Amino acid sequence: MRRQTRLPQFYLGLVLAAMYLPILLVAVYSFNDGRLSSVWEGFSLRWYQVLFRDAAIFEALGNSLLLAAVTCLLAAVIGTLGAVGMHRLQNPTKGPMEYLSTLPIMIPEIILGMVFMAFFSLIRLPYGMVTLVIGHTAFCIPYVFMLVKARLVGLDKSLAEAARDLGAGEVRVFFDITLPLITPAILSGMLLSFAMSMDDVIISIFVTGVNVNTLPIKIYSQIKFGVTPEINALCTLMLLATTLLVLLSDLIGRLGQRKG
Repeated sequence: MRRQTRLPQFYLGLVLAAMYLPILLVAVYSFNDGRLSSVWEGFSLRWYQVLFRDAAIFEALGNSLLLAAVTCLLAAVIGTLGAVGMHRLQNPTKGPMEYLSTLPIMIPEIILGMVFMAFFSLIRLPYGMVTLVIGHTAFCIPYVFMLVKARLVGLDKSLAEAARDLGAGEVRVFFDITLPLITPAILSGMLLSFAMSMDDVIISIFVTGVNVNTLPIKIYSQIKFGVTPEINALCTLMLLATTLLVLLSDLIGRLGQRKG
């Protein structure tokens, strides 16, 4: 009889500690009463009060929320239509086209940012919210595309066929049969797109304008002058919001699978 070893569990524990211990320290020191993030001087909500009085931070937050909302809506429309069209396509080029559709999430963001910057400069499009929306939408579309495509594969084709036998056209079949069944996947993709847009720094730096500042860029610029507990407080709140969005996306996806 083989003896069970605890080496895999020990290794997994080390990996998890390396990943989440720094995040835990950021959250803990956001409640530090002192200004230095490396010296604990007592529990306090002082830096959360400072954060909520910072008008520049909330302006950047408003820009990020607007950007993420527009991005996830556009990604939902384009990604859903692309997934439905690709699902119905019967062509030898279907495989390569699906691969190309997911390419933006495989390319390093710094390369995407440089490509977008060169492209917008070439067409003389002013840098600002419009270029941010285009750049964020481009790398968020694959998240919606992949989730909707996976949901379409698991759908019962007999439902659409029965609707066509009863006289429904393709548009009616889509809105009455297909769309309700893939809605959980669309919502999951939108939530992931929202979270990815809110967290993006690299692409935003390349395509933003001087008059538009997003929250991640604001944090990055302040970190250059040293990390203060105010930044720790802001990062803690962003971490909580992103975690809630990801958990909500996973819950919606699981409910959609059960419904299917």
